[in-house]
Amino acid sequence: MKKKTLAITACTTAMTLLLAACGGGNTGNSGTAEEGNKAGTASPKIKLSIWHNFSGDDLRAKAVRAQIDKFKAEHPEIQLDAQAIPPDGYRQRLKTVAAADEMPDVFFTQSGTSIKEFYDGGLIQPITSLLDEHPEWKNNFIPGSLDTLSFNGEVYATPLSGSATSFLFYNKSLFEKYNVKVPTTWDEMMTAVKTFNDNKITPISLGNKASWLAQSSIISSLADRVTGTDWFKKAVNQDGAKFTDPEFVQALTYFKQLSDAKAFQPGFNSLDNTQMEQYFVEGKAAMMIDGAWALTNMAASGTEEQLNQVDVTILPSVPGGKGDPKSMSGGSGGGLALSKRATGDQLKAALELIYTVSGPDAMKAIAGSNSIVTYNVDLDESQVMPLFYKAYNLYKSVKLTPVYDAYLTSSATEAVNNGLQELSMGGKPEDIAKKIQDAQARDLGK
Repeated sequence: MKKKTLAITACTTAMTLLLAACGGGNTGNSGTAEEGNKAGTASPKIKLSIWHNFSGDDLRAKAVRAQIDKFKAEHPEIQLDAQAIPPDGYRQRLKTVAAADEMPDVFFTQSGTSIKEFYDGGLIQPITSLLDEHPEWKNNFIPGSLDTLSFNGEVYATPLSGSATSFLFYNKSLFEKYNVKVPTTWDEMMTAVKTFNDNKITPISLGNKASWLAQSSIISSLADRVTGTDWFKKAVNQDGAKFTDPEFVQALTYFKQLSDAKAFQPGFNSLDNTQMEQYFVEGKAAMMIDGAWALTNMAASGTEEQLNQVDVTILPSVPGGKGDPKSMSGGSGGGLALSKRATGDQLKAALELIYTVSGPDAMKAIAGSNSIVTYNVDLDESQVMPLFYKAYNLYKSVKLTPVYDAYLTSSATEAVNNGLQELSMGGKPEDIAKKIQDAQARDLGK
């Protein structure tokens, strides 16, 4: 098969002590090899800890863990404590140890607001020197992909994946069987929802138990369709726009329309992301709005017959929207950050670990797991599933718009996440908009 070059652009003290007992805190190093030699004893092992949320059975998670295992096998002199923590509880675990200044030596963090909080708290140090040491690695990242992981001219992490959060996956067989047009406008979307409901097919699979999914995959793109990106950035900065403005209330209203029309399966707020994807790939729902991570998940769990029924597009346009309808929310995914505490031999080991898990070989392995990366990769097309290749080409062809939780403060993100759940249970868009506005304004002191 001919190779093609792809540019694949995604606390309490008690709790802290408990996490540290589980190996969560900064492990430090009992001494350097030089000190051990001077004492005439065997050199102590360098202790190093890494936390990440690639805990699942999907191909990307396995690819990342394989790189960590590779580092461990190649460095018997290093005592590596690697913890794979499920995504739903990962951010809270990090916040808990961050509050006590007990961060792991290396840890995965999302780009944008998440890593900025660690930077603002003085908890991490730059890895610019590592990039400069490997120019062939540094120069192959897609332009702009390091921006949301950098501060004041220094890079603090490199993206392990590209973030594309709002693909509209659909089941071709179900659309053909019930003679439904793949929606490109909001009216067509609502018609599709009604037709599938009339035929006792769930229109859209959603698993919003962890509450971030509806925000990241639906409202980030849907709201941009309504408000446009410039308005969102002004609202984030509380400079000339507010989340109580009519256009954002309208965006929330569109989400409420979907919920009120029973677009999602019953109990979707108690289903997780994996259950949502399984529900869709098994043909129980006609559509699913999900991120690029669904590609590697479906590749791991779906049969060839099931995957052949799936196609992919973007969310439909909305009437009078100010945003670009040929867009999706996305950008650079998260990467491995380096604790400020790492020094000496431990720092050298940590940087080498980051390079092993994030360097050129790792980028190729992650891309080969049907995952979008913001890195130029030579990839054999036969190594990836056809659905991934379609999604990759779609990703290249559209404009990327902000993912809400990469820009909002933590409190405002929580207000959006909880607010969308509240909307689906009868809440009013105006009330939710006010909670989001109050949280963002309070966090910015405005």
